Amino acid sequence: MEPVEIIEDGLLLRPWRGTDADAVHRACQDRDIQRWTTVPRPYLPEHAHGFVTDLSRRAWAEGTGAPFAVCDPASGDLLGSCGLVTIDGDGDGEIGYWTAPWARGRGVTVRAVRAVARWSFDTLGLRRLLWQAEVGNHASRLVALRAGFRIDGRLRLADPAPEGRADGWIGSLLPGEVPAAGSTGPAATGTLAARRAAVFGRPQPTLFATAGAGELRLRPMEEQDLDAVVETCRNPETIRWTTVPDPYEHADAQWYQGFSRDAWARGDAACYVIADPDDRYAGSIDLRVSPADPLLADVGFMTAPAARGRGYMPAALAALSAWGFTTLGLARIEWKANVGNNASRRVAEKVGFAFEGTARGGLQHRGERIDAWVAALLAEDLT
Repeated sequence: MEPVEIIEDGLLLRPWRGTDADAVHRACQDRDIQRWTTVPRPYLPEHAHGFVTDLSRRAWAEGTGAPFAVCDPASGDLLGSCGLVTIDGDGDGEIGYWTAPWARGRGVTVRAVRAVARWSFDTLGLRRLLWQAEVGNHASRLVALRAGFRIDGRLRLADPAPEGRADGWIGSLLPGEVPAAGSTGPAATGTLAARRAAVFGRPQPTLFATAGAGELRLRPMEEQDLDAVVETCRNPETIRWTTVPDPYEHADAQWYQGFSRDAWARGDAACYVIADPDDRYAGSIDLRVSPADPLLADVGFMTAPAARGRGYMPAALAALSAWGFTTLGLARIEWKANVGNNASRRVAEKVGFAFEGTARGGLQHRGERIDAWVAALLAEDLT
């Protein structure tokens, strides 16, 4: 396959040249490129030279790929990398990209992906483009959405990064689905998708709440919390009103720590430990975004036995709910509990959750369907 150049939407996409090696080496020192792509680590000058002079040229010559340098058409400066990392004989191609640190925030890669996609369909005659990224790479996911890809689900990665997770996102794009050059397209700046990507693409923040004269911190679970989590989940009241495993072992706490971390990476939930003024475990609280309605979430919480009756949970619930409305853009947060769980109901009502009734058979609890109380808090309730 003969290398080509594409000029579109203020960009020049051209085959790689030997003179690009220095800029590639400089770009690939970036922490995010090393974290989310498969470039060698550490990334050495010989890696960059081999990529621009050997690997890229071989891909074009053998027809197995179409790697482009993304450049400023006026200055010739390198802005990023975008192209087909694989082309198979059945009409499928897989796209890959990275943005140089000095070119971010300008929509460069979205425009480049759209240009490569149009060329792939119109000139190469491909039937479908695929996109994959490790779960947690919200920047790449946002680019794919803006380029028209439909994110179809998750799959296990065969070769994840050493510190990475075992799952990846996968998306597909068909002819006729590429947004027009210059259009905003889906997931544009200011949309809920862009807002969530900015939140979940960063480390989980610490939230603060005040209970009495002390300050509470809502933070991700740490190794130091595991023993206290086990103790809390072995408490008879916790077992009675929640669905924690019974008996609860140390491995269960470790599993939930990993689950909480992965839920944040996926953008599904914000799971927090409530730490008292001495940074001791006082409870757990989760805010889980509905997979069916992005403006809806539900809450679940449990309090450590030694911390009960101190007002910690209402303060934590109020802080997390306010964060959900203002930062995630939620419209409604729901609370459900087994009928008879008066302690949990008091917490919700103190924060302002309005009791809405009883859902018959509304919860699955230890092998049977049981009735559930339902309450909700709306964004306008906190104004």
